[in-house]
Amino acid sequence: MEKIREMWHRNHFANFFCALIFLTSSAFAGITVSSPANGATVSSPAHVIASASSTNPIAAMRIYVDNISVYLTYSNRIDTFIPLSSGGHFIVVQSWDSTGQVTKAPLNVTVSGSAPPPPSTQAKVFNNIDDVTGWESCDTCSGAGGQGPTDNHWQGQFQTSPSEDGASSQFFLGGSVPYSSALWWKQLGGIDTVRFFKYDVDFFFTDPNAPQALEFDVNQSVGGRKYIFGTECDFVGVRQWRVWDYYAQWQATGVPCTAMQPNVWHHLTWEFERTLDTHTHFIAVTVDGVRQVVNRYYQPGFSSAHELNVAFQMDGNVAVTPYHVWLDKVNLTVW
Repeated sequence: MEKIREMWHRNHFANFFCALIFLTSSAFAGITVSSPANGATVSSPAHVIASASSTNPIAAMRIYVDNISVYLTYSNRIDTFIPLSSGGHFIVVQSWDSTGQVTKAPLNVTVSGSAPPPPSTQAKVFNNIDDVTGWESCDTCSGAGGQGPTDNHWQGQFQTSPSEDGASSQFFLGGSVPYSSALWWKQLGGIDTVRFFKYDVDFFFTDPNAPQALEFDVNQSVGGRKYIFGTECDFVGVRQWRVWDYYAQWQATGVPCTAMQPNVWHHLTWEFERTLDTHTHFIAVTVDGVRQVVNRYYQPGFSSAHELNVAFQMDGNVAVTPYHVWLDKVNLTVW
């Protein structure tokens, strides 16, 4: 009897395992889910981006959340925001082609915090800021307390290689004083009414050992306050994404940035909010399609300026190893 039970369990497990392989291999066929990533922690509403393909025309696509249909489109592409409660959720993106063939792509996500509302029709987009002339820069002002050393730094626009759209912007840092740095920024004009910011940038570097950190910032000065949405990938220290607290300086987020490989283009997106109670809100960071919720709030500084700008900073290591970084497709969406 025990031998029969053992054989039954063995055959049952084998059948289950084969079925699992079949489901896993067929579930994703023909569907590409760009957002969110399987296993990611996201905010609500969750941004779902997916596309379907087949040898026959795609008739419809649908999103199920915890086995309940929440979205339907009669096309081969989904790009929508789905409200989700906090906690874990099972999402299935499903498609049908003209013959009735069904394809499914399942994934699990965890919801933590909240995302900004999607950009309104009145949103303003600054496209290809890397190609706009009139960037400013400094070295001393980028150091601690605005009293850093002078160093060799420059920017060269409209580079054809490496480039994604045929015109990238090249940045260089070199020097002789340990931890030298240089900051570049582009003023976009003051827009007092906007409170949400989405900063997109593609970047490329060749030496992973040269940067101490790379900083990507958005700054808004309005109503006597300066909102510094400062972020950096700390390559050498905590090896995490850090964000700027005006009064306590850099704060580690727990989001690693150790997967920054050289000689490839990386896509970075930061989401920020200037809250109604006058705080900087670092909402989330997305690197190469993987979104991580940050959800940090800090108090702003004080400023009489009236401005909106994007900024990029290169921090040198202890040896100030010279290095280059290329930026491309630098976009800022505000609403």
